[in-house]
Amino acid sequence: MTLTDQVIKNIIKRLISGQDYRVEVLAIINADFLQFALDFFKKVIDAKLANQGVSIDWYKKTFLDKRLSPDEVAIHSGLNKKTIHNMFNTSARQVVLDASQEHYDALCQSIQSLIDQQNEIDLTLTIKFNSVSVDLNINESLVVINALAVKRAAIRGGAWSTAGKKVEKFLMNTLCQLFSVPPENFTQTQTPNSKREIDFYLTDRDNEKYRCEVKLMGAGNPESADAIFARASEVFVADKLSDSNKKQAKELKVKWVELRSPNGYKRFGDVLTQLGIPHKEFDGNLEEALDKILK
Repeated sequence: MTLTDQVIKNIIKRLISGQDYRVEVLAIINADFLQFALDFFKKVIDAKLANQGVSIDWYKKTFLDKRLSPDEVAIHSGLNKKTIHNMFNTSARQVVLDASQEHYDALCQSIQSLIDQQNEIDLTLTIKFNSVSVDLNINESLVVINALAVKRAAIRGGAWSTAGKKVEKFLMNTLCQLFSVPPENFTQTQTPNSKREIDFYLTDRDNEKYRCEVKLMGAGNPESADAIFARASEVFVADKLSDSNKKQAKELKVKWVELRSPNGYKRFGDVLTQLGIPHKEFDGNLEEALDKILK
């Protein structure tokens, strides 16, 4: 899953303008999922046609083939590879493959048990592509539907995580340029000992650095507050913050900016003033200024 430059720009414009940025991420999730679904259905057709005379489970034979990548096998079995990692604290190939096989067998048993209890239910999924069509019985249909659901969840989790990581450094750069902070007074550095790739710092006139944290989280999400504790940040920039988050930030003497509040971006200017960071207050046309900066 990749975020294009234009999507990053759109997200930053929405954030600083106090708008909901999530529509941009959702568009990527939908596009990625729909593309996967189409490709997956094509593979299902090919596999079903190629195994018409096979008495064993054609889906398991084709989609849980150990020659495929562990990620693919896990999704096809109805498991997210991340879930397997959390269960066994490892992403070793053989562990993923074994767990996927075991889960798939258990899933098929559960489906059959459900069908036996609800024997009045019948379902046939017909997939047609280029005038070729195949019918999946209720067992096969539910396995395919489950795999699609797991894949969408995986895409969704990756998209939100990627959005935060891709956008944060550009968001901070844009805010600094919006308030005309001199280049020598803000920096982003590589930190090998950190779990994250980029640390962003504001630097005052005495060359003292202040670490900045960005979280694109909704109000009430505890991870927003956790980041303040874990990273010992001096400046906290978020899409939305709960009253509890703000209270905790105040207790820790952390300067915060909530972009979704009315003219929330202007609070960044207040933070710069409090920290003694050289800057100029912004009072121009926000949309025009953002278009210019984001070029």
